[in-house]
Amino acid sequence: MTDLILKIENLNKSFKGQKIVDNVSLEIQRNTVYGLLGPNGAGKSTTLKMMTGMLRPNAGNIIFNGHTWTRNDLQDIGVLIETPPLYDNLTATENLQVRTIALGLPQSRIEEVLKIVDLTNTGKKRAGQFSLGMKQRLGIAIALLNKPKLLILDEPTNGLDPIGIQELRQLIRSFPEQGITVILSSHILSEVEQVVDDIGIIADGKLGYQGPAPQGQELESLFMQVVATNRKVGY
Repeated sequence: MTDLILKIENLNKSFKGQKIVDNVSLEIQRNTVYGLLGPNGAGKSTTLKMMTGMLRPNAGNIIFNGHTWTRNDLQDIGVLIETPPLYDNLTATENLQVRTIALGLPQSRIEEVLKIVDLTNTGKKRAGQFSLGMKQRLGIAIALLNKPKLLILDEPTNGLDPIGIQELRQLIRSFPEQGITVILSSHILSEVEQVVDDIGIIADGKLGYQGPAPQGQELESLFMQVVATNRKVGY
């Protein structure tokens, strides 16, 4: 029996008459890492933004935790889309304090999330002086403050060096054990295949595959097949 934390049914989004997300349906199992794959411009970020209320779909349903999604569900969802929302002149602790005050969360949560992302020893160093990897981890710490059941990460390894990628990979893989389901968007197949349980592949706004993640050459072949098929339709 499946235990879905998120189910998306026939999601559509258009901008100025151009369809960006075309009838996409997804099923995300609880306490797993789900990889949402596709080339740049495939519609991944738009899909994620509709999951989080940043964009309103033109059609379709979003079912979260067994009920139709409402804005109240944001208290159970953590999000890092695009650049981490950091104040460069503040320390890691101060960045988190701003959010705990705004959200009415206990200050004790700050030390908890800093420990999770391994940023407890940054002291008075300001976020503007952090490496890209540290900034990404602080962005994830912010997303974890509300103890989310679902964590959405959009291209989290962009710009990271190999060490930063490895650290982030280990962090992401640890979340399901903590009761956190992860949706990870990326176009870098070699990174995704090492952390995900299931994948969906989107090309030109259409879902071309959903299911268990194949490895290595099989994943690359499947990805290229989905992209080629949808480009034939689109062009």
